[in-house]
Amino acid sequence: MDTIEAMRVFVNVARQKSFTQGAKQSDLSTKLASKYVRQLEARLDAQLFYRTTRSVTLTETGRAYYKRCQPILEQFDELEDLVQDRQKELSGTIRLTASTGFGSKELIEPLLSYQKQHPEVKVDLRLSDNHIAVVEEGVDIAIRFGKLQDSNLMARKLKDMRVVFFASPDYLSLNGLPTHPEELVDHNCLLFRSSTDSKNWHFNLNGQIVSCPVSGTFNADSPRAITNMSRGGLGIGIGPYYAVENHVKSGELTLLFEEMEVEPMGLYAVYPENRHLTARIRALIDHLVAWFND
Repeated sequence: MDTIEAMRVFVNVARQKSFTQGAKQSDLSTKLASKYVRQLEARLDAQLFYRTTRSVTLTETGRAYYKRCQPILEQFDELEDLVQDRQKELSGTIRLTASTGFGSKELIEPLLSYQKQHPEVKVDLRLSDNHIAVVEEGVDIAIRFGKLQDSNLMARKLKDMRVVFFASPDYLSLNGLPTHPEELVDHNCLLFRSSTDSKNWHFNLNGQIVSCPVSGTFNADSPRAITNMSRGGLGIGIGPYYAVENHVKSGELTLLFEEMEVEPMGLYAVYPENRHLTARIRALIDHLVAWFND
């Protein structure tokens, strides 16, 4: 039995509180993950988990072992890094998460470029429009918009992104072109649920940030869903510029209130504060910074 590999499996199962999910994170079958943990328990002569048909929880010994395992695995990764730095060949797995819309399109090109440069690196990309708990889920990097909320995470800015307002020419011809935010009360506004305050849109009026209440018949947690509804003429949308850029250029959407936009929203690579950044993770973050600033 490879003790380090068994420790990794144990840590993943403990984080996920599930052999099935822990096995997925370890790129193993559930049966093999369970076998690794049983072998580890036999080697230690100790029970690490309480197992029932519905749950997996750490024993007191398991909690103590889990606490010590994490720094040991980080030190092992750091040791491998020293070798990799000398060999100049990166390898291993990077666990990455991003929003569905941004991750399925804008993030793919830089990831493709990175993996072509480092073919031995595996990328495990998890797309979700809900924030995944970085530390608890064992994520190496999360790509996120907006200010950092969790004090246990570090962030490196990749770029600034405009937050824009938009509507289709058909909608504007039927409902009129709003020239002041107060006029939005008479319009169907498409609400982006993932924003911190979806029912209040913010504008920069003569240097002052003003909040205007809005309402509408559609809300979603995906900027591309908002974009496509707006393209169809349903109402006025709000979202990051990347989601509408091509449609604005093609004339399908018209930008509104451009002179009243608030400060751009930052795009960040977020990672755990106390986790050692392996050479492959540092290289990916550097690659993303260079790519989005090119």
